[in-house]
Amino acid sequence: MVFDRITVAPDQMAGVPCIRGMRIPVATVVGMVADGMDVPAILGSFPDLEPDDITQALRYAAEAVQERELPLRRGA
Repeated sequence: MVFDRITVAPDQMAGVPCIRGMRIPVATVVGMVADGMDVPAILGSFPDLEPDDITQALRYAAEAVQERELPLRRGA
């Protein structure tokens, strides 16, 4: 999968994946979605974003968690 809207630059935001070279981390966008914000609300908070940026941020996050195992508590 190609992520043409996600950029990583060591000299910007300490190398955190961001949207299109802006100082908007993918994690921030994904967190907003997780908090229940809809696309228009996110775009209102970050007017430079486009709907495709949000979609690609979610796809990037999904790919990222498939690439490694995260520590989870065992179910009861």
